[in-house]
Amino acid sequence: QVQLVESGGGLVQAGGSLRLSCTASGSTFSISDMGWYRQAPGTQRERVASVHRSGITNYVDSVKGRFTLRFLNAKNTMYLQMTSLIPEAPAVYYCEADVGVGLDYWGTGTQVTVSS
Repeated sequence: QVQLVESGGGLVQAGGSLRLSCTASGSTFSISDMGWYRQAPGTQRERVASVHRSGITNYVDSVKGRFTLRFLNAKNTMYLQMTSLIPEAPAVYYCEADVGVGLDYWGTGTQVTVSS
């Protein structure tokens, strides 16, 4: 099993920055890729960014150029640096770890609110 703990959410003004962290523990050797998802009330959860064990990252178009995802193997921690934040509905950001065979794990989420 894999346990994920997120941190770093909060309230920030439009144009500001936040850095989210997700630390994995347990059977981290089984993780094939990790990602950040977000979900605002009444909407579907969407993947914001992901990183494969090869190091390849992917971003949803709406955050390209503003968000940067990094994974530090030594700390089993994934970071999402968010800059130039846009005011929108508050969302919960979730960390996800995929271990293959149709199995993934989720953190409990961290709230991000961007005020105008």
